[in-house]
Amino acid sequence: MGRAPVIRGVYVITDASLQPADRLVESVGAALRGGARVVQYRDKGDDRERRLGEASAIARECRDAGVPFVVNDDLELAAEAGADGVHIGRDDGGVAEARRVLGAGAVVGVSCYNEFDRALEAEAAGASYVAFGSVFPSRVKPDAPRAPLELFREARRRLTIPVVGIGGINADNAAEVIAAGADAVAVINAVFDADDVAAATRRMSTQVVSADTVNHSMHREWGL
Repeated sequence: MGRAPVIRGVYVITDASLQPADRLVESVGAALRGGARVVQYRDKGDDRERRLGEASAIARECRDAGVPFVVNDDLELAAEAGADGVHIGRDDGGVAEARRVLGAGAVVGVSCYNEFDRALEAEAAGASYVAFGSVFPSRVKPDAPRAPLELFREARRRLTIPVVGIGGINADNAAEVIAAGADAVAVINAVFDADDVAAATRRMSTQVVSADTVNHSMHREWGL
């Protein structure tokens, strides 16, 4: 197996309500041109054939761009579409099951909401990365529990796998999440609800890269 994909930077998640089916792949391509470093396909629809076609096309786009591609929840869809892995929640099975279906080298992300103990368990089980959220009030999941920035500070101290922040993140607050300790920020509306997806992603990426550079400089200087 090759080296595991890097989970870092701007992590974009598709949303069928924001992208017409005939423009979904085009929108993802624009996000990749703008600097997206991880892509997740998220669609809860019942049309299996459509979902497979979209996921397969996005997998090719991501492969050409050298960017990791994961499917939300659906192990079989991830396998059939040629995804790099899957992102699972509380009710989607465990890390071991994901690796049984997708292979030992698959990317397996785990939603940990605002529960640090769940993140510790996910890391121990072999997760590739964990995600905390909602960091800020979210239009997609307005009732989601809030994940305070202190979770990311604790994660930086205690976890060895990448940490993703999600929920209400945009170009104006992404740097704050990275500064707290996140390796990546997951976004939906901030990118795919924009008139110019590439430009929105580029703006977000600039903020994230700048904050990440400052973080790493501080860690080298202070030995953090």
